[in-house]
Amino acid sequence: MNISPKAVRFDDDCLWVDLEDGRTIGAPLAWFPRLFHATKEQLQACELSARGLHWEDLDGRLRRGSAGWTGRHDTAGQRGGMTRL
Repeated sequence: MNISPKAVRFDDDCLWVDLEDGRTIGAPLAWFPRLFHATKEQLQACELSARGLHWEDLDGRLRRGSAGWTGRHDTAGQRGGMTRL
């Protein structure tokens, strides 16, 4: 199963990642202060790779392995294996 990211998008409150396996996962931007305070241009400058997402200008990344990313159940308050920005 390929769980690499194929697209990333944002709304006013959340980060959304479309995965190669057809799933879409999301997380509140409030979990990631650098993303929460970033400009739209900074958010859109996201680099996708098989290992996750990276924002060069923000010096931040989200790595594959979070609870939602791997398909395990995510419970409120847990951030799984995401690297916090």
